[in-house]
Amino acid sequence: MRFFRLGFPQSPRILLVESGSRRLLEGVIPYLRGHFGSQAPLELLTCYAGKPAGLGEGSAVYQTHHHQGRKARKRLYRTLAENGVGVLVILCSAEPIMTKWKWALALNLPARVLVVNENGDAFWLDRTNWKTILHFVLFRAGLTGGDAVRTLTQALLFPLTLLYLLVYAGAIHLRRKVRV
Repeated sequence: MRFFRLGFPQSPRILLVESGSRRLLEGVIPYLRGHFGSQAPLELLTCYAGKPAGLGEGSAVYQTHHHQGRKARKRLYRTLAENGVGVLVILCSAEPIMTKWKWALALNLPARVLVVNENGDAFWLDRTNWKTILHFVLFRAGLTGGDAVRTLTQALLFPLTLLYLLVYAGAIHLRRKVRV
């Protein structure tokens, strides 16, 4: 992962990780074509069947079900690195689709990571955007705005609630044993 490196990748080859709905990805492709040029090679890692609109005919498509197991995933990482993937585009929508895949790729590929949310906003996952990344993580965790107090209260009360339930269950079982 190139979190500490700021230089732009030499290779314009882009890997899209379809970790959201197809509709979101189809909205991102024209943005990428406009930003990186219409001739920039796009590749896709997906768990869905078929290709999204706008991807192009010569684009490589990798299916997650073809890369199950540790050895197969390592082979995929090696293949993508050898192909010269320079930019990894991950969709971070509120949908829990391919979450482990996108972060494993971010850690295992020597590529700059571009994070795109469900609104089409994008930012590079690097040290210059640490404030944006922090806000993004806090927002996803429910720790911004009016939800912050409720979420923190629930997090603080959870251990007490669990302790109360365990003590109550223990007392009931102990009372049952004493009666018998």
